[in-house]
Amino acid sequence: MARYIESSCRLCRRERQKLFLKGTKCFTEKCPVEKRNYPPGQHGQSRRLKISEYGIQLREKQKVRRMYGLMETQFHNYFLKALKQTGRTSETLIKLLERRFDNVVYRLGFAPSRKTARQLIAHRHFMINNKVVNIPSYLLNPGDVIQVREKSKQLDIIHSSLKRMRDNAILPWLSLDKANMSGTFLNIPELADVPLNANPQLIVELYSK
Repeated sequence: MARYIESSCRLCRRERQKLFLKGTKCFTEKCPVEKRNYPPGQHGQSRRLKISEYGIQLREKQKVRRMYGLMETQFHNYFLKALKQTGRTSETLIKLLERRFDNVVYRLGFAPSRKTARQLIAHRHFMINNKVVNIPSYLLNPGDVIQVREKSKQLDIIHSSLKRMRDNAILPWLSLDKANMSGTFLNIPELADVPLNANPQLIVELYSK
């Protein structure tokens, strides 16, 4: 499967905002967005600021797609899946993305970024309802319990990530048991509760052209 292998920080600079793709680096002075808040490339500083309606819609789509770490085909498939379901397509799309296993591992604080979460899942460090799952795109259902495998509980990257996770930072549709290194996906979130600095309705408008 295709994957992005270039610098993640270039993606943040292209969108002119932090997408939190590099974990702890995003919260330090080393973050390139803090130093060079303009698009990468030779002409990044001289690019015109005024963009068309299509350009605005495209940037919103790229922003969300990169935030969740998906390639274009994967992201478009989620849109098609959301289109077939009842309710507002924009809300359904975000709900599907939030249900991804790698996203929930990241939201619970077991990993500093979604990219790291995918690596940990692929290396079989997590279980869902006492069964090992190594598919980052697995969609969780309300009541599912995510656990760190017993042999993986000593991993420094998980411990350091959990230490930075404040109790009041847990989102309302999740619960975290730090002592047992487990969390529960309580319910599918509403769009208003998702910390997302983007307008998903523009994505629907873009794909509907």
